[in-house]
Amino acid sequence: MEKNEPSVSVIMPVKDDGENLRISIASVLKQNYAAVNEIILGVAPSSDDTHEIVNELEATEPRIKVIQNPLGKTASALNAAASVATGDYLVRVDAHCRLEKDYIQQAIRTIIRTDAANVGGIQKAEGESNIERSIATAMTSRFGVGNSKFHYGGQEGPSDTVYLGVYNAGIFRKLGGFNETLVRNQDYELNIRIRESGNLVWFDPNLVVRYRPRSSIKALFLQYFQYGRWKRSVLKLHPTSLRIRQLMPPLLIIGILFGIVVSVFFSLLGLLIPCFYLGTIAIASLIQKPRRATDKLFLMLIFPTMHIAWGLGFLFGK
Repeated sequence: MEKNEPSVSVIMPVKDDGENLRISIASVLKQNYAAVNEIILGVAPSSDDTHEIVNELEATEPRIKVIQNPLGKTASALNAAASVATGDYLVRVDAHCRLEKDYIQQAIRTIIRTDAANVGGIQKAEGESNIERSIATAMTSRFGVGNSKFHYGGQEGPSDTVYLGVYNAGIFRKLGGFNETLVRNQDYELNIRIRESGNLVWFDPNLVVRYRPRSSIKALFLQYFQYGRWKRSVLKLHPTSLRIRQLMPPLLIIGILFGIVVSVFFSLLGLLIPCFYLGTIAIASLIQKPRRATDKLFLMLIFPTMHIAWGLGFLFGK
């Protein structure tokens, strides 16, 4: 460890992650930053072999510590891990992710240079199966996810939110950590409080996290339905945090329903709204980089799944 090098605690929520956990932990252990003091896993009840893998990893790596998370929520896992962390900075890692080997080193340099409370970078979605690769394409497309630059890159600077996050531990604790009433969007909500407290949330495109997306349309739908549902909860807590991109999916649902009602009771011209959307889906899918026709066909299903699930969750999710 270099002299005066700040210490780091990695905090990770773990639930039903047996398939990906070893890869994610390996990417942490390969970091070229020497002062990673501990890797704290907040482990929830799981239906796969997650607990067996956690026990195996804990037995072979002395820096791994395990905290039980009986509530099963991401926020409660992260807060429990943070409560026992000793590092100057908290690095959030998820089990679906792989860090570039210089991720922590670059993040610590950036957070010190900018005096930010939280820094983060790009969620680089990469799939293994055909469907995962197509979902990854949609998740890195402006048409798929709007203007959230952590999905596809952009200039370094202050941001409303970032992916995962490397936190100043003192500020994190002062603000009370993650809101445990939120199942999703707890990171976005914390970033709102960080900014409202006068501190910076900083985007650094040199910070790259490789992310494995969901492996089925059903899982993708459920994921984005939850995103929309819990975004509404965040907006109830922080109404002024509303962004135009967050209005688009619910407005899409309203527009499609309006068009269908008009076409049934008044005029077939109402079908112009859903037909226009289907046309934009087709165009957006055809111009994406995947060359294979099957990938483009997948995108024609994936794009509306993301948009409609998010919008339905926002409007009707409970």
